[in-house]
Amino acid sequence: MKHSASFAAIAALFSCLCFVGFSESGAAAQPTTPTTVTAAAPAAATTDSSTLRELQAVEDKWTAAFNQRDQYALELVLAPLFMDVSPTGVFTTRDQQIADMITLDDKTAATEQRVLAARVLGDVAIATGTYTYRHRAGNAEILDKGVFTHVFQRQHGQWMCLSAQETPVASVTPGAKPQQKTKTHSQAEMPFHIPFFTKGNTNSQ
Repeated sequence: MKHSASFAAIAALFSCLCFVGFSESGAAAQPTTPTTVTAAAPAAATTDSSTLRELQAVEDKWTAAFNQRDQYALELVLAPLFMDVSPTGVFTTRDQQIADMITLDDKTAATEQRVLAARVLGDVAIATGTYTYRHRAGNAEILDKGVFTHVFQRQHGQWMCLSAQETPVASVTPGAKPQQKTKTHSQAEMPFHIPFFTKGNTNSQ
């Protein structure tokens, strides 16, 4: 009796395994509908008015900090890794910017920055716009005009500038009459200077 009971149990177990295997093989044989995998779309660039106002508010804080020579306020706008490229090609860090602002001889120097376009990609924003820098050279008042590109990163819930580059467009003296352009060009106005082809190096035969 014991052997017959054991045999019956083994037979039942074998039949169950065969049924499970048949079910799995049958399920595997059925065609499956391919699933379409869509990649996550990257953050789209935006130039809406709310973004412009948000970045303009940061630029206004930057402007006020410089015009008022406020070191603490400037530290809240410029990131610790900030790097600036001046219109003359000089690289300066945040600490150098603050030191130059504090020790600036011209106490009347003032700037203004206006954002014209902005692009936001996640926690990074790129603002482009125009700037003016009013300062004195001797007894003359000079107004420098140009365009800028500022790269911001959202840190601790606020935008801080990581990189800045300014490109000069014009430098004028308010109230002065514009000088008439002449057809002659100085060497300083030429884009390249090749000494081998200057008049002074030609040899007379």
